[in-house]
Amino acid sequence: MRVALFVTCLVDLMRPRIGFAAIELLEAAGCEVVVPASQTCCGQPAWNSGDKSSAAKLAKKVIAEFEGYETIVAPSGSCADHIRSEYPVILADEPDWHARAVALASRIYELTDFLVNVAKLDKLPGNFTGSITYHDSCTGLRSLGIKAQPRALLAQLPGVEFKEMNGAEECCGFGGTFSVKFGEVAAAIAEKKCNNACATGAQAIVGGDLGCLLNIEGKLRRMGDERTRVMHIAEVLTAKE
Repeated sequence: MRVALFVTCLVDLMRPRIGFAAIELLEAAGCEVVVPASQTCCGQPAWNSGDKSSAAKLAKKVIAEFEGYETIVAPSGSCADHIRSEYPVILADEPDWHARAVALASRIYELTDFLVNVAKLDKLPGNFTGSITYHDSCTGLRSLGIKAQPRALLAQLPGVEFKEMNGAEECCGFGGTFSVKFGEVAAAIAEKKCNNACATGAQAIVGGDLGCLLNIEGKLRRMGDERTRVMHIAEVLTAKE
């Protein structure tokens, strides 16, 4: 199967190794992976900020770059959902683009969902050893149903001790522009998430959206925790340690 990887702008700019880990996982599942070089942002920040014009321009750019591929995968539930759920809304007034948006929406997957439900990956390239707790990102969980998939993949790693945290499904406080507009509220939510995660005693907090992970890691470090690792699930599933 030929798969196009939508890297996401956060991964590209902040933690490119997640993108490389995603490629390794897709190739382990037998996929031929293509990474369109001109890709940038899906437009979610613009849309969330009320800038429909910029969001529409970016949506059209992504559609033009990826519509030639049968399957598109993103290591982010929020980006995958934005393309799947919001592009048809953003372009609703432009019939041709709307049809193209709907067509693309049916072919994009979040990474763990694709690996479990489409590629049926049953042999992971990594051998991570340690205790882990998992944060369920809001959009991936509520819009795409990403819950069992990452846990099923982690269960394939014999060296992983999984420790479920209280409030695993609760927001981390990031919410894209929410954390900018409502900083004090976001910080309090993030502190609760960090306390719940640390109460498990897990060595690593793992998730599937880098925005959440950067927010959690930033709060952890400001709270004085320099020990707990914060990792994207793709990094865990490919880790050689």
